[in-house]
Amino acid sequence: VQSAWNVLTGRPCDYGINDYDIFYFDRDTSWQAEDAVIRKLRDRLAHLGVKIEIRNQARVHLWYPEKHGLPYPPLACSTEGVDRFLSRTTQIGIRRGPIGHDVYAPNGFADVARMIVRPNPGPNFSAANYTGKATRWKELWPELTILPVDAVG
Repeated sequence: VQSAWNVLTGRPCDYGINDYDIFYFDRDTSWQAEDAVIRKLRDRLAHLGVKIEIRNQARVHLWYPEKHGLPYPPLACSTEGVDRFLSRTTQIGIRRGPIGHDVYAPNGFADVARMIVRPNPGPNFSAANYTGKATRWKELWPELTILPVDAVG
């Protein structure tokens, strides 16, 4: 989403991006299995020179409540994780498929194109986390319209 905002506003494609998220779903929820994937992908992608966050979505419920103080029911697949993102605007996932890429965007792309940040209330929604991200984004992309935490629809 941030890369799209950069294109829309004429900024460099990587402007303002702290990290890139890679997520996957593996029923092996051990830390050792996830750490092996993290190490493998970090080595494979090190030449990019960017920070990459790699997470097994099947494990999120194991650490999320302690880190964020909110419940996080187990996920059955990666797209369920996308469904729980703090902002409906950022609910976009891209998966490499057998031919090209598959895109999961349950709310479409209209808010991205209009540069609107909309909250996504749900079981793990944090008004503080949403406000923190939205404030940072507004500082970087003043063109954004940030909807308040109680805005739905």
